Amino acid sequence: VQLQASGGGLVQAGESLRLSCVASGSTASINIMGWYRQAPGEQRDLVAQISTGGITNYADSVKGRFTISRDNAKNTVYLQMSSLESEDTAVYFCRATRRVGYYWGQGTQVTVSS
Repeated sequence: VQLQASGGGLVQAGESLRLSCVASGSTASINIMGWYRQAPGEQRDLVAQISTGGITNYADSVKGRFTISRDNAKNTVYLQMSSLESEDTAVYFCRATRRVGYYWGQGTQVTVSS
């Protein structure tokens, strides 16, 4: 499984961004897709994840501001980020989970200026 993330950038606090991640390869067995983020000097943490059936899970810090969605036909997962805060600045990584393991995409930088 290969994952290609895009959509990061530099925005001001309060603005919005949408990240996209396209999966290719052995995508039929992917069940959960998610977004993680890692700020400098910090560990990589879960932001949001979504199952094939649409069940979602969010980090408390992004609830009400971020929305994860998925287009199974396009093997794509999205992260709509609204009301961005400086604390959201990080490299965002896409992850796809299969029964036998998980795969990471390359990160995309999100920088929020206050």
